[in-house]
Amino acid sequence: MDELNRICKDYENEITDFLRKIISIQSYTGEEKEVAKTIKQTMEQLGYDDIIETEYGDVIGVLGVGNTTILIDSHMDTVVVNDADQWKHDPFGGDVVNGKMYGRGASDMKSAIASSVYAGYFAKKMGLLTGKTVYVSASVMEEDFDGFALKNILEKLPKKPDAVVIGEPSDRQIALGHRGRALLEVHTKGVSCHGSAPENGVNAVYEMSEIIQRVNDLNNTLYKNEGQHGSVVLSKIESTAVSLNAVPDECTIYLDRRLANGETFQVIEKEMNTLIEGTKASWNVYDALGRSYTEKEFAMHSFMESWAMDPEDPITVAMKKAFEGATGEGSKLFHWNFSTNGFASTAKGIPTIGYGPGIMKCCHMKDEHCEMNDVFDATRIYAKFINEFNN
Repeated sequence: MDELNRICKDYENEITDFLRKIISIQSYTGEEKEVAKTIKQTMEQLGYDDIIETEYGDVIGVLGVGNTTILIDSHMDTVVVNDADQWKHDPFGGDVVNGKMYGRGASDMKSAIASSVYAGYFAKKMGLLTGKTVYVSASVMEEDFDGFALKNILEKLPKKPDAVVIGEPSDRQIALGHRGRALLEVHTKGVSCHGSAPENGVNAVYEMSEIIQRVNDLNNTLYKNEGQHGSVVLSKIESTAVSLNAVPDECTIYLDRRLANGETFQVIEKEMNTLIEGTKASWNVYDALGRSYTEKEFAMHSFMESWAMDPEDPITVAMKKAFEGATGEGSKLFHWNFSTNGFASTAKGIPTIGYGPGIMKCCHMKDEHCEMNDVFDATRIYAKFINEFNN
């Protein structure tokens, strides 16, 4: 522990400079090329044993050749900045003020990239890789397509990981899981006619009105469930008509349905059928279409179930030991309220745990920032986890 503290202290300026550099590079979803190049170059400079690049542009650093295999994943894309004039600091400046680094991605989640890249290097430098293979992945397109890139990474790795760490910000807590997410579409059809005589047609928007009220009622019902509960919000509505003086003949609403533990597709299928019961509406799971910065097109079926690890699972125990050993603090367990790439690894039966530097409430907000001490602590925590976890 003393050696790890000393090494991390010696590299604090390098870690800070690396984080500032990747924050300075705009990397919106599908536009990660330059930041990926920088991450790869840093891994090369740190002496990673190998670097894998996927067809979608993910960068995975490889360390060690042992049987116990660990993957630490962070995504390198960020949400857009459309309010730069309202920020106190340049969203791509990486300014450090009172120990906090400001910038888009500081918490979500370039700080975890900086911590994990250097943690892997420290583990190699300290001889902690005996019997271990470590993958440090910087994945793409998580903000719009959570789980898609990691699913592909897991299918391409030479070895299936025995443990996956998701580096989403966790407020110095250990995440045992997350709520799932389903994006759903509901469609109604009408009969178009001239707007001067609406009685001659059927307005598809009006046909949707009762369903919209049912969506609101459903959300209110879900919130009454004790413990972890799901939620649903109508996030978008659109209609089509031949002109602005015609009755719409089609209407679609989009639902963001967050899934609690145990809410499977069968549960949601029954719920959606009830939602449209007695109407002529139809529904389906939304297929999100995307294009990576490598110009590869894809479609993602947007149904991602929740996941949860047992507090006594070996991966949880290892992360608790790592956190407590690196910080001297007692560990706290919780579940993320949002969805993460962890859906992809747990769907393959891989034990998955979450820990990341950063502040959850800062995600997607102006003046996003991260405590640099949290970044340094996370670097030590990841390095210690590599040492603590054994298959």
